[in-house]
Amino acid sequence: MDGFSGGHKASASWSIDEIPFQDLDHDAVRDDRQLFYSMAAGSFIEITSDLYTANLVAFFQGDDEVTDWLSKQWEPEELQHGAVLKRYVEIAWPEFDWDATYRGFLAEYSGHCGVADNQALELAARCVVETGTATAYRALSEMTAEPVLKRIAANISTDEVRHYKYFYRFFQRYREHERTGRLAVARTLWQRMTEVDVEDAFLAFKHVWLASNPGGEFRHRDYAEFRAHVWRSAGEYYPYNMAVRMLLKPLELSPIVVRGIVPPIVFATRLLV
Repeated sequence: MDGFSGGHKASASWSIDEIPFQDLDHDAVRDDRQLFYSMAAGSFIEITSDLYTANLVAFFQGDDEVTDWLSKQWEPEELQHGAVLKRYVEIAWPEFDWDATYRGFLAEYSGHCGVADNQALELAARCVVETGTATAYRALSEMTAEPVLKRIAANISTDEVRHYKYFYRFFQRYREHERTGRLAVARTLWQRMTEVDVEDAFLAFKHVWLASNPGGEFRHRDYAEFRAHVWRSAGEYYPYNMAVRMLLKPLELSPIVVRGIVPPIVFATRLLV
């Protein structure tokens, strides 16, 4: 499944202390503004995972398996993603005031951490988010020539695939318990996939852009152009097959149906991008 397989055992496979930041090739990334926007915004989102974890823990209160995993495994790993991306940004672009910019983002974003209408659908939405991060960092690890970033992106992608497996397993249990229909799941998946101005990504980019363009007037078009540039740059490296299979999995389709529809969906998605 293009790098996606079963298994649910958690493991801390790497540490920020193992990343050789001293080997960072500054010349390879210093003038890449789109990469800077991506890394800085990504660091803001990941390092704010404690807010979302608190909401999820409250939402699943009473289910010790879910809440223990969220608190003891998911949150620490997500926070490590944020910490490693922050350190990369501070070393690669030392002129950027990360702390001050993050404070502005956090102040605006704090009121936007909501959850879905029921627990099964929230877990389905989390599957979409983990699919997005796992595949995005997989593409970044393939396309970048900067060795430290390549290693960081590969590590994060591996973590996010593992996180997806947990959310999917929890989703299966809650879908059966709550008798959540396939149509409701499909609507949730589609809604999450088509939210262009997702609060965290949009707000993170906005604050990074404003800090990098003092006196400039931020417009939605700036975010749209950034997203378009990212897709143009990463398109040939993006693991479409992996993404489509991960997104279809919560629909619980038969293997025969999945085998039949994945190729045309992948083909159409490539054309659309």
